[in-house]
This record gives sequence, C-alpha cells and structure tokens, in this order.
Amino acid sequence: MTTTEVETIARTADEIAAVLLDVHRPAWFVSYEGRVGVTSSERLAAAGEVLTAVGSLSPESLGDKRFRVAHGVRAAYCAGAMANGIASVPMVTAMADAGYLASYGAAGVAPRAVESALAELSRTLGTKPFACNLIHSPSEPALERAIVDSCLRHEVRCVEASAFMNLTAEVVRYRVAGLVADQQGRVEVGNRLVAKVSRVEVAELFLRPAPAVLLRELVTYGAVTAEQARLAEQVPMADDITAEADSGGHTDRRPLLVLLPELLAARDRIAAEFPAAATVRIGAAGGIGTPQAAAAAFALGAAYVVTGSVNQSTREAAQCEATKKLLATAGFADCVMAPSSDMFELGVQVQVLRRGTMFAGRAQRLYDTYRAYDGMDSLPETLRADLERTLFRRPLEQVWHDCVDFFTERDPAQLVGAEADPKRKMALVFRWYLGLSSGWSIRGEADRAADYQVWCGPAMGAFNTWTAGTYLADPTNRHVADIADQLMLGAAYLTRVAQLRTAGARLPAAVGHFIPQPPAQG
Repeated sequence: MTTTEVETIARTADEIAAVLLDVHRPAWFVSYEGRVGVTSSERLAAAGEVLTAVGSLSPESLGDKRFRVAHGVRAAYCAGAMANGIASVPMVTAMADAGYLASYGAAGVAPRAVESALAELSRTLGTKPFACNLIHSPSEPALERAIVDSCLRHEVRCVEASAFMNLTAEVVRYRVAGLVADQQGRVEVGNRLVAKVSRVEVAELFLRPAPAVLLRELVTYGAVTAEQARLAEQVPMADDITAEADSGGHTDRRPLLVLLPELLAARDRIAAEFPAAATVRIGAAGGIGTPQAAAAAFALGAAYVVTGSVNQSTREAAQCEATKKLLATAGFADCVMAPSSDMFELGVQVQVLRRGTMFAGRAQRLYDTYRAYDGMDSLPETLRADLERTLFRRPLEQVWHDCVDFFTERDPAQLVGAEADPKRKMALVFRWYLGLSSGWSIRGEADRAADYQVWCGPAMGAFNTWTAGTYLADPTNRHVADIADQLMLGAAYLTRVAQLRTAGARLPAAVGHFIPQPPAQG
C-alpha cells in the first residue's frame, strides 16, 4: 500500500473494505473534520477523534496456536479426508507445500493402493505435514489393520480417525505405538490423532486414555510394549477432536452451533477428573464453505476448521470433470441422505449430491429391499429382473462372482459369513452397487452418470453462492490451497468487521461481504 493510500479516511463501502482487508495493519474508526470513517493511518487517527479500533489480525493468528505448532502448519486449517482417494496424493501434497494440513482419503481404497500412496507422500513430503484417514470399518476390521500397518511402516505421524462409534484395537495401536518417555519421564506423543466425531459420547472416548482391556490385548499380542501401555494411561487418545456437523458423506447432520459448544463443555468437564484432557483441541467441520462460516466457527471457540465438500471440485481432487461441474452448480439444498456402503447393514446413511444423479433413490431402494427379504432367492422375480436391468445391468449371480474376487483380496472373512447367511450375501451384492457408484463418478464413466454417488454437504452450495461472478466460479480455477487462503483471509477480514460493529461502529452493509481476491500472478 502506498503512503497516499495509507493517509486517507475511508468512507465508502469499497474504501472501508480495502482498509479492513489489509489485515496485518490496525484500523481506527474515527470522526475527522466532522465526518466518520475508517483509517489505517495512525497520524490521521491521532488528528481526529477515535471512536473505536481493531488491531491487526492475520489469517495465521486465527484459532489455536497450539494446533499450528503441534502439526507444523502455518494456519489452523485442515482439508479433511474424502474417501476413495478423492482427497488425493496431489491434494495432500499441494496443501503440505502451502503449509496446511490435509488428510489422504484412504477409506474405500484397496490396501495396496493406500500403501503406495503413503509411500509416495512420505518420500516426497519428508517432514512436511500430512495425515491419513483411518475410517472405522465394523464389518471389515482387516481394513483398519491394513491402514494402521501402512501408517506405522511409513512413519505417518498424524491420522484422522472418522466414523468411530467405539474405540478399536487398531486405532489404539496406532496411538500407543508412538509413545515414548523423555529423560524427565514425560510422555512424548509420536503419533498424533485427530478424531472426527458428531456425538459427545464418542468424543469422551477420545478425551480419555486408551481402555485398559485393549491395552492388555495389544501387549499380549506384542503390538505395543508394556512400557507404552503404561504411558498410554497418562495421555488422552486424541490430540484434536473435530466436531463434525452437517457434512458430506458420513454425518449426523448436527448443527455446529450446538455440537461445538457441547464438545468444548465435555472436554472441560472431563479435564476436571483427568487433567490431560484439557490439552485436547476442539475443531469444527461441516458447513465450512464460506469465510462467514469459518469466522463463525472461530468465534464459537474452534481451535481449527476443517473443509471437505468444497475441496471436491478443485483441480487436485480425484473426481472427473463432469462431477466437478455438477458440484460447481450445486445449491445448498441440493443434498440428500442415502444408505452407505461400508455400514449398509446397520442402516447408516451418508449425505450425497442430489442434483444430476439418481443414486440416492436407487440406493434407498436397495436398502428397503434388503430389509424386506431374507436373501436373493427370496426376491420376487419381477423385482429381481428390474434390479438386474436398471441398477446392476447384469445377473445378480455375476455380481456375486465379482464380490468373491473383490473380497478374496480385500477381506476374505466377509465371504465366510456370506456363504453361511443368505441375507449377508445379499447385502454384499447390494453393496457392490453402492461401492462402485463413487468410482464411476471418480473415473467419469459416462454411461453410469445417473448412478454417480457424490458425497456432498450444504457447504458446497454456500461456496458456489459466495464465489458466483468471481474467478472461483469456474471449477478450472479452483485449487485447494488457494481456497484455503481465501477462506482464512476472509475469516480474518470478517472478524475485524464484526469487532468494529460490536464496538458500535456503523458500517455500510456491503462491508460485511468478502469477495475472493485473485491470487497474485507469477
């Protein structure tokens, strides 16, 4: 900014916005020569009457400094995992290079592919920050084991644990395997854990130490040492807990305004009996698609924010161009709940895009059929024929053969149960459609466009509204690190606006809107 620009009193909406957008400088709301305005000039502020002021507020200062220090990042912002590798190696790499934390979307990815991805990330990023998603798979415990094995083998120092309803031996193994004592006997945590939850009772599991019964089991099998099990009694299971509100994919659609304060209160309550719980940071996810949402989350007390849906339309996301265009046209109400693949039998649902796809209705039909019949042999002939024609496009027995090939490599134990239980076998066949539908979207299989499963929350629509008419409206201009920069800059700007208004400053309404700033060229 030039000296001339600094030495002015901003009075129009555009002028005031320009002053407040220079977030690294303080700003004064002053009465000067009979008129009020905003200035970043200390001289002009001293020459007039200062009515109120705001200090500098860089995007990097938002949230909890301990989050930035612990993870080695420059801002309290994370790109959360998106399953099936949608949160791709290029996405994680781009975020790490920009100084942000991002989580590789290992859920739904074959163990060999996860192994390859983590090997590449570890090799190329070195000490730069990144995480790997560990999703709870109650029907496929071998998958949890395989991901933890890969994380430990490649010394991945941060895991984002999601969809857990209870602690498992594998998530405890990852956490405890990284514990050592320093020369003073204090516990050093080598493997950081970020737990994504939407219920207080689940958060409490991660706020407390690992259960003794699981520690004994792990020691017995030689997965951790007796010394590590002893150290585990002194630390909570998680370093960070993310309050997952109305998000894409697995979600309970909790309001962030309720969920985040509940988790903060739970943390403080447990800390009264287990003081180490006080160190656990509570972040916010779900609905973070605009600077207003990010600023609101920080104002609520979030230590950090996590984005998901908005990253799915970026250049780095592993989604086909057709799906990215669909996402770029979505409104905030263009989402619907549908049965999930990984927890199909339990009736668990995921939030998906409704616009441009018939997946949600077709997936619900499969779940209703599963509930109504005891196995594929019990299906009425007309229903079976219709499913084979419209959804599966092949005989169900052929689909079963595909399932056998798939689970023989991935988790053979699934086949043992299915052979003995016709209803279980039917569930695996129906999950074939649910599981492949996201892959059809990722690969852009045009003849399956009506069956695309696109995990998406209302943040996507809010993001599209915010970016309408700007360079970010075009999905070819969307880059994950740039979006992070824009959201955090906007959150800092809007926080300064809110501080002035709270102090009584009457600012033009237009000042309360942050427009994405085109990135610097070169």
